[in-house]
Amino acid sequence: MAHLCGLCLALRGDHGQFARIATNYDGLVISVLVEAQAGRPEGWRRTAGPCPLRGMRTASVARGEGARLAATVSLVLASAKVRDHVADGDGALARRPVAAAARRVAGRWDRAGERSGAALGFDTAPLLDAVGRQAELESLAGPGTSLLTVTEPTETATAAAFGHTAVLAGRPGNRAPLEEAGRLFGRLAHLLDAVEDLAEDAETGAWNPIAATGTDLAEVRRLCDDAVHGVRLALKDTAFAGKGSGRLAHVLLVHELGRAVDRAFGTTGCAHSGQGAGITPGTSGTSGTLGAPESSFGPPQSPWITPGGPGGAPPEPPHGRRRGLLAGCLVWTGLCCTCQVCCRDPYHDPWSGQPREGLCHKCGDCCDCCDCCSNCGDCCSCDCCDGCDCGCDC
Repeated sequence: MAHLCGLCLALRGDHGQFARIATNYDGLVISVLVEAQAGRPEGWRRTAGPCPLRGMRTASVARGEGARLAATVSLVLASAKVRDHVADGDGALARRPVAAAARRVAGRWDRAGERSGAALGFDTAPLLDAVGRQAELESLAGPGTSLLTVTEPTETATAAAFGHTAVLAGRPGNRAPLEEAGRLFGRLAHLLDAVEDLAEDAETGAWNPIAATGTDLAEVRRLCDDAVHGVRLALKDTAFAGKGSGRLAHVLLVHELGRAVDRAFGTTGCAHSGQGAGITPGTSGTSGTLGAPESSFGPPQSPWITPGGPGGAPPEPPHGRRRGLLAGCLVWTGLCCTCQVCCRDPYHDPWSGQPREGLCHKCGDCCDCCDCCSNCGDCCSCDCCDGCDCGCDC
């Protein structure tokens, strides 16, 4: 949540209030990776003021070059998505006045992202070029075309963003493995979005890479599982600042990615050991997918981090204090509107502040060993029940 709020505030600070709509879960990984490699020097956290999405409470949020790079990448790729929606005539963008206004916003975001990227030593041109090739590749794709041909622009954009985190953190040796992790992360973002939208796109007649290329869902699942495994191997070759510093990056990019694949395909089991890979061809399997803000790196709606809204669940009130009826009702409304009552585990009770289990988390998830990395740091083998070598109970 510190990184998500930091991304949101960096967008506001560098690009204005309206730019905050580009806040997304995938983008915060950039900030996480920079901090994991550089450590937490003085000044990398600050206390942010009250926010409605945090129940009008203050919070410690990430700041610095990591948050600014995340904001730059999110803004530039959000502008590309706006143009893509305009080109497709989606919703209100089918109207010429609205489309013209959207193009102007996208142009301003491009220029703003270019300026902030230059201040960080990051060239946004490869991102814009990669996204610009997407429409052309989609128009040429047909039965027999490899899905990886369609996902290549997304992979290129995420590789550039992930790789630059090593530059900002002063660890140039990490650039190659992180570019590989970013490339596979982008592939997953694109493929999972396609899986989740498959049924809806079939009904509306919208273009979908899986349907357009005639790829079997079993092959899509194989590509997703291979990408998760590749990200895991790339992270093993990445040097972090110290013991435990890469814990959050590991949980997000290994454990949560595997769970996202299971959710998208409507399967259960341990993603690390390849269990739960059975799917029914011809179905989109989106029943287990959680909603989230739009992804920066793939097409819209590629959720993989459990959503909690841009400010997260309101923290527990100070010990011994309870909210009043009106204040609790207001916070409860915010929790419902941001889906935290269903999707967050745990969320905090609006009145007492006690942790509560989200409605979507009533079933078990893999085995207890799969959470060992969140307790022990980076020692877990990620082979689920094989355990780890750090000497902890799991």
